[in-house]
Amino acid sequence: MQSPTIIVMPQATTTNSVTSLSDILFAEGIINQTQYSDIKVRSATQGTPEEAIIQSLNLVSEEKLSEAKAKLLGIPFISLSNTSFSPQALSYIPRAVVERFNLIPFLFDEKTQTLSVAMANPVDLDALSFVKQKTRLNIKTFAASPNDVVRAINEQYRQEIVGEVGEALKETEEFNETKTIDSTQISQIIKEAPIAKIVSTILEYALSSRASDVHIEPQEDRIRVRYRIDGILYDRLSLPKTVQESVISRIKILSDMKIDEHRTPQDGRFNFKAQEKEVDLRISVLPTVYGEKIVIRLLRKSGGVPSLQDLGLNGVSLKNLETNILRPHGIIIVCGPTGSGKTSTLYSVLAKLNTPRVNIMTLEDPVEYQISGVNQVQINPAIGLTFATGLRSFLRQDPNIILVGEIRDKETTELAIQAALTGHLVFSTLHTSSAAGALPRLIDLGAETFLLSSVMNAVVGQRIVRQICPNCKESYAPSAQIVEELKKNLGRLFPANQQVQLYRGKGCGECGGSGYLGRIGVFEVLPVSQKIASLILEHPESVAVEKEAVLEGMITMKQDGYLKVIQGVTTIEEVLRVAQE
Repeated sequence: MQSPTIIVMPQATTTNSVTSLSDILFAEGIINQTQYSDIKVRSATQGTPEEAIIQSLNLVSEEKLSEAKAKLLGIPFISLSNTSFSPQALSYIPRAVVERFNLIPFLFDEKTQTLSVAMANPVDLDALSFVKQKTRLNIKTFAASPNDVVRAINEQYRQEIVGEVGEALKETEEFNETKTIDSTQISQIIKEAPIAKIVSTILEYALSSRASDVHIEPQEDRIRVRYRIDGILYDRLSLPKTVQESVISRIKILSDMKIDEHRTPQDGRFNFKAQEKEVDLRISVLPTVYGEKIVIRLLRKSGGVPSLQDLGLNGVSLKNLETNILRPHGIIIVCGPTGSGKTSTLYSVLAKLNTPRVNIMTLEDPVEYQISGVNQVQINPAIGLTFATGLRSFLRQDPNIILVGEIRDKETTELAIQAALTGHLVFSTLHTSSAAGALPRLIDLGAETFLLSSVMNAVVGQRIVRQICPNCKESYAPSAQIVEELKKNLGRLFPANQQVQLYRGKGCGECGGSGYLGRIGVFEVLPVSQKIASLILEHPESVAVEKEAVLEGMITMKQDGYLKVIQGVTTIEEVLRVAQE
């Protein structure tokens, strides 16, 4: 069995050779000429290794330094924060050993019997020899930053998901010998406790980690399991290819799908309960080249509907929205891309308006949360129940308030306007990037401008940003460039005579090292004033509408985000990620 190959480059013989840490850092623009010369002089005069000097001067991050060392040694570098860990790989080396040598296994290749290991010190030959002797496997080494390795050890050996799935996988080894599973075997295998345990553990971890979606994705040589937490996908698990069919079939059976159909997409649902929490799971199965991919959407039943303030609405924006939802008729549109929280905002508005004195009816695709006292209808195009046909029927049900899940076509647009004209308060959503863009979009969908100008009450634009984790929150002084950016965008809203202090999360166990915990909305609320109603008659572009709304005092999404940055709710990077034009 071959030892890991470690290439150490020779010492420099000419100034142009890239043969030291400082050479690599300088060549990549991580340090400047002055810093480079200072390191060289100190190393030569003090007889100290360059690594020690770079660390003492705190010139680069630990990760960048580790990456440069890996290049110097000719060893591949890996960032463990973006790596999915195989339960099989972790089961080969116990925690005591990984902590002793500051290394962690993350991938196991069954074909070549190779264990991939990330090491803080990839030239520790004693560690490599020990691991090779203990596992009796081929070892492939990767370099990683020491802190990254320590964090990964704490997370992976602590997480129940990896340990429990690893134990269940050991129990399925008797099936691993059968590479091809036929239909007569599959029905028996999916009933076995280990497969049920794997699926249950995947779902339990989704609940405990506050995930909104789980992606089970077949790859060429493994199954990747990713979780969407606070809007971002994270790799959390890697399963062997041998359990692919049985895991997918187990989920299909729970969702009342056909387990012998592998060519067409399927949808299903079931309820799941763990840790006294119950969730409604929506399952989507899609055939891919490596097998069927499953996406599970988690809809929590408990927790209630949040208030508008809880969602992140405040100040002028909150006042403008509350004023307009109390009007007896008209149209209020909430807009933003998929996953921007439009439905949550509408549910919060309905919860505020929901009293025994009004008849509220909703037409949704699908009904995500059930609200007591509200008549909710799920569209079903297969039987002819669309937004348009449902809305036409609603008008005969004596409603006061109507929610139409989405305005998609000319017919729905015209019916929504007709409902508002006949004395109903209508709420709906549109896929536009800003509040101002909703009005030209409705005109494009066939709305008559003279009718639209008379029925529109307000338009809400929104996005969702991640909140800074309160457990590892720290303050820092922003650069002059960032302060200038805040001043330029906030204008009169920028706090005068105040030293700007911003915040970020260092990363801790509570937030999984991300520095973020939970999410909050950034909003812009555009009330349709007389001037904007007059603009609608002229077939305006969104720029003209937004310009007028800002003159009238509207706070834009980006401004609302920057105000939340100054308040220490989120980071400037998050606002730019979601609200940058």
